[in-house]
Amino acid sequence: MAGRGTGPDFVEALARGLDVLACFDADHRTMSLTEVATAAGLARPTARRLLLTLEELGYVRSTDGAFSLTPKVLGLGMAYVGSLGLWDIARPHMAELVGRTGESSSMAQLDGSDIVYVARVAVPKLIALRVDIGTRFPAAQTSQGKVLLAALEADDLAATLAERTRSGLPEPIRRTPAQLCDELTEVRARGWALADEELAPGVRSVAVPVRDGTGAVRAAMNVTVHAAETSTEQLLRDHLPQLLRTAGDISAEWALWQSRPYRELPARTQGSAAG
Repeated sequence: MAGRGTGPDFVEALARGLDVLACFDADHRTMSLTEVATAAGLARPTARRLLLTLEELGYVRSTDGAFSLTPKVLGLGMAYVGSLGLWDIARPHMAELVGRTGESSSMAQLDGSDIVYVARVAVPKLIALRVDIGTRFPAAQTSQGKVLLAALEADDLAATLAERTRSGLPEPIRRTPAQLCDELTEVRARGWALADEELAPGVRSVAVPVRDGTGAVRAAMNVTVHAAETSTEQLLRDHLPQLLRTAGDISAEWALWQSRPYRELPARTQGSAAG
């Protein structure tokens, strides 16, 4: 994990601390010092110092020698989402979409060869996979991932697909690279992507791009259904048009937000602070 930096200003200790935080997930909510050291590829003394530092900062807690994350870690991810301005814009539109379709909707961005969920409005349905903010899936097996991959230039696409998934799921093997490139070409041309039980049995979804003020694809949003309840034809006929309209509204509103005028106020002097 750590030790991959090459720049002269690379801070190894920071990278190792982030590696320690990344060790915890849904299957490893609580870990011993030895387990953390092994997962992060660190010596026990190094892992111990990092854990104690993170505990002092409030990101980790320890109970009877076992370590776990605290809710403060959420601030790291939400700071990113908040800095985009996208979630506040998308949330009401996504809620309306879910209200009209009766199906869950999520928004994701590309991180390496994976997608990471940055927004979600869900309905209580039994779906084979649990999805939360921060959930990571292999991009090539998801409708959102296909939309995001299709937006990449050829060189960037090749480099992205060469990266290993960090989702914890097996590498996708259902199609050859040539087949995937053909599918992405089709996705790019038609403006939407379908994933039909590729990620897990019973999970079917359609996704479309969300664009920033320059027209660049910065995220993808989907509608997810249970395959036993909703056919592909119904998904594309009933839900895709509404999804396209919602993504268009979010993109337009986001573009306005990004182009908003602003000015910096001059710093107040000590003498004027009392007024």
